[in-house]
Amino acid sequence: MDDAVAREPRALTGTLAERSTPRRAASPRVREVAARLALVPTVLVMAVCFYGSIVWTVYISMTRSSMLPEYGFAGLFQYNRLFNSLSWQTTFDNMFIFGFLDVVGTLGVGILLAVVVDRHVRFESLFRTILLYPLALSFIVTGLAWQWILSPTIGIEHFVRGLGFPHFVFDWITQPETSIYTLVFAGVWHQSGFIMVVILAGLRGIDPEIWRATRVDGIPVWRAYVSVILPMLRPLIVTCIVLIVIAVVKSYDLVVAMTGGGPGFSSDLPAKFVIDYVFQRANIGEASAAAVIMLGSVIAIMGPYLHFEMVRKR
Repeated sequence: MDDAVAREPRALTGTLAERSTPRRAASPRVREVAARLALVPTVLVMAVCFYGSIVWTVYISMTRSSMLPEYGFAGLFQYNRLFNSLSWQTTFDNMFIFGFLDVVGTLGVGILLAVVVDRHVRFESLFRTILLYPLALSFIVTGLAWQWILSPTIGIEHFVRGLGFPHFVFDWITQPETSIYTLVFAGVWHQSGFIMVVILAGLRGIDPEIWRATRVDGIPVWRAYVSVILPMLRPLIVTCIVLIVIAVVKSYDLVVAMTGGGPGFSSDLPAKFVIDYVFQRANIGEASAAAVIMLGSVIAIMGPYLHFEMVRKR
């Protein structure tokens, strides 16, 4: 009996010791394999849904597909039809006009606003909230709002004429030659607040010692921003350019809500052209050819620039 009682505490102590002993950590090899296995679903989804869709679109653009996809190879038939289309030529030109002005305008206004806010203006929080507010609106709401603002009957022209200037004319949105430029107003207004926030975050991360050095050297504030501070934010600026270019390529809802691609097709953009040809004109082949050209244009523009930045970084 005494031996059993004596053995029981020792058994209990052994059990507690076993429970308190930490488990052996997995080897680095096991952790690496587990991490790679966890990435397999993501890689498969990307390969099938993203890259697979690109390959399928490229192949469909080389067929005679119309309402339904056909898989008989037809070479550059759809591309030939596309480049002989006046509407596509106008749409393709509009992409570069709108893209260049939107990138320059949004980046310029965003950087200027970031610099102003960085000087610690009064009511800074309120100022940032107001400037960032347009980003909370969808492009549909932005397009409708600017359609009303630029409308000759209820917008700026009507307002100025009511002030006693009966000959004032501002009907850009109704003129085929100028309608594409009205999209730039809405695009810059919608995105410049976001660019301001991104650049402002970079400005607030600048080492204060750099500012002290510029003051000691007697460098004017504007010169310090242009020659010292902003060049240090090159990676952020490149990121902003890429984001704006992506927004330009995807511009569909803004065009639909603001101009509908008109007058005629003077303010049409490739994204709207592709959607119209898929769902309204039931021409999958020509829409795919337009999408492939859009992708090629973006790669041709951004590829060399990003390559230069990567080489410069190395």
